[in-house]
Amino acid sequence: MASGVDAFQILALTFTNKAAAEMKERVTHILGNNEARNLYIGTFHSVFARILRAEADKLGYPRNFTIYDTDDAKSVVKTVVKEMNLDDKHYKANTVYNRISGAKNSLITPEEYINDYGLQQEDMRANRPLIGQIYTAYCNRCYKNGAMDFDDLLLKFYQLLNTHPESLSKYQRKFKYIMIDEYQDTNTSQYQIIKLLGAMHENVAVVGDDAQSIYSFRGATIENILQFQKDYDEVKVVMLEQNYRSSQNILHVANQVIANNKGQIPKKLWTSNNEGEKIKLVRTATDNDEGKYVADAIQEQKLRNHYRNSDFAILYRTNAQSRSFEESLRRMNIAYRIYGGISFYQRKEIKDFLSYLRVILNPGDEEALKRIINYPARGIGKTSIEKAILFANQQNISMWNVLERAAEFGYKASTLEIITNFVIMIKMFQSELQKKNAYDLAILVGKQTGIVKDLFNDKTTEGLARYENLQELLNSIKEFTETPTEDGELLDKSLGSYLQQITLLTDADDDKGDSDVVKLMTIHAAKGLEFPVVFVGGLEETLFPNAMAINTREELEEERRLFYVAITRAKNRLWLTYSNNRYRFGNLTQNEPSRFIDELPEERLDKSFAGGNMRNNQTNHWNAFDKPKYPVYNQKREPQPEKQAYLVSTPVIKIKEHIPSPDFAPSDTSNLQTGQKIEHQKFGFGEVIKMEGAAHNPVATVKFEYNGEKKIMLNYAKLRIVE
Repeated sequence: MASGVDAFQILALTFTNKAAAEMKERVTHILGNNEARNLYIGTFHSVFARILRAEADKLGYPRNFTIYDTDDAKSVVKTVVKEMNLDDKHYKANTVYNRISGAKNSLITPEEYINDYGLQQEDMRANRPLIGQIYTAYCNRCYKNGAMDFDDLLLKFYQLLNTHPESLSKYQRKFKYIMIDEYQDTNTSQYQIIKLLGAMHENVAVVGDDAQSIYSFRGATIENILQFQKDYDEVKVVMLEQNYRSSQNILHVANQVIANNKGQIPKKLWTSNNEGEKIKLVRTATDNDEGKYVADAIQEQKLRNHYRNSDFAILYRTNAQSRSFEESLRRMNIAYRIYGGISFYQRKEIKDFLSYLRVILNPGDEEALKRIINYPARGIGKTSIEKAILFANQQNISMWNVLERAAEFGYKASTLEIITNFVIMIKMFQSELQKKNAYDLAILVGKQTGIVKDLFNDKTTEGLARYENLQELLNSIKEFTETPTEDGELLDKSLGSYLQQITLLTDADDDKGDSDVVKLMTIHAAKGLEFPVVFVGGLEETLFPNAMAINTREELEEERRLFYVAITRAKNRLWLTYSNNRYRFGNLTQNEPSRFIDELPEERLDKSFAGGNMRNNQTNHWNAFDKPKYPVYNQKREPQPEKQAYLVSTPVIKIKEHIPSPDFAPSDTSNLQTGQKIEHQKFGFGEVIKMEGAAHNPVATVKFEYNGEKKIMLNYAKLRIVE
């Protein structure tokens, strides 16, 4: 702007509405509100959706096309699989949808997919040879419904630019200067779109950190940022190496970890922040001990350093890990919130109400129409609905067209009257589209359809919650319509604008922000966020790094980048925790420490041990999987030479390292009896003192010579029967 560039010629793209809003706020602060309005700033999906609405006729779509979220898209997949008489347990909607999504993000059309030998071979090996045909039928169904899914917003925009030279020229001239945030997260389609848009002027500026490229499972390609200098002539590289977030200790640990990656742009981050506390590396006996330790540490930090709940984040590799943390936080009455659960907009009552609004805007939206045609119940049964779908497929028209012409399709008189009244009601709503804003129309829909009354009359706890959720939705629509209009560049207050806004929300945008709660989330969900105090749980092999992501160096390096992201979420204090034993998929497993622990600089660590329960004279012990850097203690109860973990009130006992007998070989323990002597690979020699559990999953309580009593799951333990 200072160089005389017209604001209307600048395009700035990012990945979440939250980030886009922050960009707009900063630009407004610098340029003032009037000039800031003239920039195109938004997410890839929102900006491209806006352009596609203006250009929809070129692609054969209505201007008010519906944007299907993931649930809608999977519902269409289920419908297609059913209509093709395929086994839905084999062609699971999630699996098929992910396959289609991956193809779209790689700019592969259904026809190209079917003709791609490599893709067909992959499907054959997976015993799903008909995914190409499902992909074709899925796209046809979406097109007939006047709908695009999230991936279409990229694919269709690329097709618009690639097949309509006048549109390409128009937007190349309009966007002379292109700026992209989080460039390391771009996928193939986003990359190709930017190449097309920027080809005329080559004024492309990108910001990104290759060390934070962690979304390959979504199609993100780290090569986009690694190869950027080769894509454009005379590229100027500006290294932003100062870190303003983390303490020196935290940043030093992060730098040393990521230095193990070969595929990266060399840089050396530094900070002028203070040195800060050492990073606490804590080992616990079980995942439940891990949860208790973290909850105790949060409570202690709140008391000692006057932190609020909102200052803490607990991060983990997989959503399943949240259980032990949740249970411990609840027991201590510490308020928390899980990110990545069911989004507000995915709740049934919200989806139902929004489906009415979607049908009003686009009656061809079959997925929405199926949700509301008999809700609240009006007497249109399953058979009548399936009949409408069948006629629509036979006639190659929309389900809505069938309902409009119901008299032609042989419905009995009572059903025909109900359908006719339903169609009249929807058309009445449509007549108000140009007269009412989104909120006024939503209120009308709530009253006329009976949804509000239906939920209000349900006096159960769940019913009350659903009613309150609907009221919250109406509040959000009112807030949307009362926000001051920003001419041209921000959305208007129409129903269409509102639906586009909420459809394009991401998990990162669904954040109340100011709630005083501890935040629990996966590391992927935490990217871009920061917290004064961070706990990273589950640093164990096959969990982090994940067993599914260590088959190649590229996969392992992405896992290491994920660890780097986790570390750098912390500003002041960081805990890294892992467990000897963890329940996974219903089984208790023994774990080895993550290989990433070996990459941590010793001088920056404060290593502690936590866990153990002295109630009922039973003690949880440590497994003997220590690496040489951890001292091995004998079986005596002695003071530990290393610093004790906070809030551990019971002594921690190390087991004695046992060397298995030379002739050790696992015995058949299906008939193991009380009183028998056994040898365990790690715990040594002991006597069976109790047998319990189901016949298919027996558990033996063994009193070991040096390591006390332990419960052993016989289906998983390797025991040698001595006598």
